[in-house]
Amino acid sequence: MTVTPAREIVEPSGEDTEFVFFSGKGGVGKSTVSCATAQWLAESGRDTLLVTTDPAPNLSDIFGQSIGHSVTSIGDVENLSAIEIDPDKAAEEYRQRTLEPMRQLLDDEQLETVEEQLDSPCVEEIAAFDKFVDFMDEPEHDVVVFDTAPTGHTIRLMELPSGWSEELDSGQATCIGPAASMQEQKEDYEAAVDTLSDDEQTSFVFVGRPEEAAIDEIERSSGNLADLGIQTSLVVVNGYLPESVCEDPFFEKKRADEQEALASVEERFADQPIATYPLQPGEITGTELLADVADVLYEGSDPTLTVDEEPTDPSGESLDAETDREEVMERLRPQSDTRYLFFTGKGGVGKSTMAATTATTLANEGYETLVVTTDPASHLQNVFGTEVGHDPTDVGLDGLHAARIDQERALEEYKTQMLEQVEQSFDGDAEDVEAAKEQVREELESPCAEEMAALEKFVGYFDVDGYDVIVFDTAPTGHTLRLLELPSDWKGFMDLGSLTKEASDSSDKYDRVIETMRDPERSSFVFVMYPEYTPMMEAWRASEDLRNQVGIETSLVAVNYLLPDEYGNNAFFESRREQQRDYLEKIDDRFEVPMMLAPLQRSEPTGLSELEQLGTEILGAQDDDRPMQPEIQ
Repeated sequence: MTVTPAREIVEPSGEDTEFVFFSGKGGVGKSTVSCATAQWLAESGRDTLLVTTDPAPNLSDIFGQSIGHSVTSIGDVENLSAIEIDPDKAAEEYRQRTLEPMRQLLDDEQLETVEEQLDSPCVEEIAAFDKFVDFMDEPEHDVVVFDTAPTGHTIRLMELPSGWSEELDSGQATCIGPAASMQEQKEDYEAAVDTLSDDEQTSFVFVGRPEEAAIDEIERSSGNLADLGIQTSLVVVNGYLPESVCEDPFFEKKRADEQEALASVEERFADQPIATYPLQPGEITGTELLADVADVLYEGSDPTLTVDEEPTDPSGESLDAETDREEVMERLRPQSDTRYLFFTGKGGVGKSTMAATTATTLANEGYETLVVTTDPASHLQNVFGTEVGHDPTDVGLDGLHAARIDQERALEEYKTQMLEQVEQSFDGDAEDVEAAKEQVREELESPCAEEMAALEKFVGYFDVDGYDVIVFDTAPTGHTLRLLELPSDWKGFMDLGSLTKEASDSSDKYDRVIETMRDPERSSFVFVMYPEYTPMMEAWRASEDLRNQVGIETSLVAVNYLLPDEYGNNAFFESRREQQRDYLEKIDDRFEVPMMLAPLQRSEPTGLSELEQLGTEILGAQDDDRPMQPEIQ
């Protein structure tokens, strides 16, 4: 039997516990590949633990049994156990563990201050990483498989600049909570980061779809981790169309595009092994289908594709059934003030296309429209077919502009702004001022500074005049928006560093933005997804976070990539249509808001003409009978 390169990557080679991390955007099959790998290792005789911190875990569905927030044996697989870490429970456990030793030492007011510090969104990331560290520091398993690896952002929080180390010693606040709570964990975190960067003990695997945008994202994320000394070990491309089921020009074209993307993967990741697995007619659950995935990835077997010989009765309701387009448009058009539209969702679900299509439609209705992307992996300029700059750019249609926030430029602008404010507000001689600026420079190397820079740029668009509609591609998450609501002292630290709390006037500005975003007459949040479990559940959780943490209601959902009725007339695609119908019902039941229904396109829409055509298909024709535009104040 030939041993595949992928097998060599995940198979333990020493006596110490080894770790396999799987990373990738929601809905790319990361959990499926993680489960298949863990099952394969366990059936090979290794005592294996499978850990997920995915906020929308589906290990229980994949294995057909309840798992939850504690280590649970998988009944059908000897040597395998699993845990679905609940991020909210993990964060609360972390907070209580941090507070417990302080309860006898601090008074009520001091405890309240610590609790406010521990309400930082960054603490939630630390809590998840803390759980990782726990499982990386127990030798009772041969191998631990992690579904959803810690991001470069999280790992960088563990590599605090030297100035922050001094703050740890002094007991000051940091962006991850009270210094006292971090001191005893510092050595554990440093050891964990060392283990992550040890390719003899740790393998890091990226999972993605066969799409250029997804490959771009893997390349970017892989590069970020490489900067931290963590190398990508394997790339798994999941869900390509099998040749045998592509029987018409539409799906033949889709498959050809995927094959081009696969060729691009081989070129870009020439130094890493690459493994692939095809799209199946249904969701992959149960040990038998997981075994097929593992056999293909690690044993070099041909994939099994099991479908009925004859198509099922295709008499179900069309996937592009009528939706109330006028009700949708009411939630997109401005009323008496500028309307802000936020398109959010996980990578690869078509946010940029939905945002650009909506912006084009509104511009054609006569509204002055700006579409802005804050996504570092955005392909907005590819969608419009023209260059999109850091500042608003004319994209070739009257009344329509686009901007792509350059993260590096935004960070440099933010750093300059903060240092200038330090200089203006700090009392002391030149030497003291320079010492203060040096400390702030080190604080500004934190990934929190990157997040604050993006937030500042985003907030700035609420003060831009001249637009009836501003469309945000990749809306800020509940995690980011909570930064707007932090207690004033904590926010002062986040704004300018601990030296310049008094100088910040951001609180009023942030409060105005939050109130605007909460106002359904001025703002609409649109969650974009395709009709499958993980994208639906991750969108639902994010929607609930926005409601519970920030008080923002979801206005619309955009369901993308619906299979067309006129193509794919065989059992394979009818099986997937039936699955999509089921999820459309589940999405409707969960969100209870109007839906924008977008059919799968032969190729990604590019250019204004194709965007206008898609807009007509999704939102209805724009004609001379459209409503009179209100005057925007």
